[in-house]
Amino acid sequence: MREGLLPSTVATVLELSTSGEKARALTELLGEVFDPTETAISAFEIETGVTTLSLNAPWKVEIYFATHPDEAAVRDLLRPIVGATIDATPFETVNQQDWVAASLDGLKPVRAGRVLVHGDHDRDAVRINDVGIEIPAALAFGTGHHGTTAGCLLALDAELKRRRPRNAIDVGTGTGILALALAKQTKRKVVAGDIDAIAVEVAAHNARVNHAPHALDLYVAPGLRHAKANRPRHFDLVFANILAGPLKKLAPSLARVLSDDGTVILSGLLEMDVAGIVSTYRHQGLYLARRSLREGWATLVMKKGGAAPRPRHLR
Repeated sequence: MREGLLPSTVATVLELSTSGEKARALTELLGEVFDPTETAISAFEIETGVTTLSLNAPWKVEIYFATHPDEAAVRDLLRPIVGATIDATPFETVNQQDWVAASLDGLKPVRAGRVLVHGDHDRDAVRINDVGIEIPAALAFGTGHHGTTAGCLLALDAELKRRRPRNAIDVGTGTGILALALAKQTKRKVVAGDIDAIAVEVAAHNARVNHAPHALDLYVAPGLRHAKANRPRHFDLVFANILAGPLKKLAPSLARVLSDDGTVILSGLLEMDVAGIVSTYRHQGLYLARRSLREGWATLVMKKGGAAPRPRHLR
């Protein structure tokens, strides 16, 4: 379940309107229960024109299924979070031709600093000094528009104005968009991995589409459990655009592979997740350098040099 990487075919969509808190609970639950190659979820704050707290603001959640699911089982799973309204929420059947058209309509060019994310139908939008990242529309509904991806790209833009990373890794790379944006700007290979083999295939395909077939050093494994990734104090820039739960579990591993002057860019977080994530990473010796909020999703830039790690007996 990953923003920007949908099942290769989509048969059914379930749309819910809920709160930010329940949207987070849904993303975490579905990420644990469903196969990420068969199900995807999109969650975003609905623009109302009124400034509200993210906990109370209305959110829209869209759940995509590659095949028609057991509706009763899905309702039973979601009812404890969204309540009885789930019983009246319809599962919509998707016409594949309409799905492709919707993908093309949804993938408008998105700018984040010098980076312009676009589909093949918008190549003319790339200017001379842009770093164009082309993502095939059939695989990229929502990519770049989602607050997590855009937030990471903007954080990368700020980091590159400060220095050029020597060794970088993108943990949970998905479509490879973040790793490609970095590799194309630094002209250096970026390590990128994902637990999902199909995601890694998609990232490799996107690298070829972007005329950078050797830009990514790809691996398939959970987190950093691979020889390419598990390199203590090696990486001076780490991306991890996942969800709050996995980011907490990965904190010791990410801190271990980070160089003494390294930077970690974290996202996949709702505003309410920020305090807990900052505290978790402080215990690993990182401090919060910058944070941003986009469409209700937070992006954190953390660096080495914060509080000392907690004693082992307190972990």
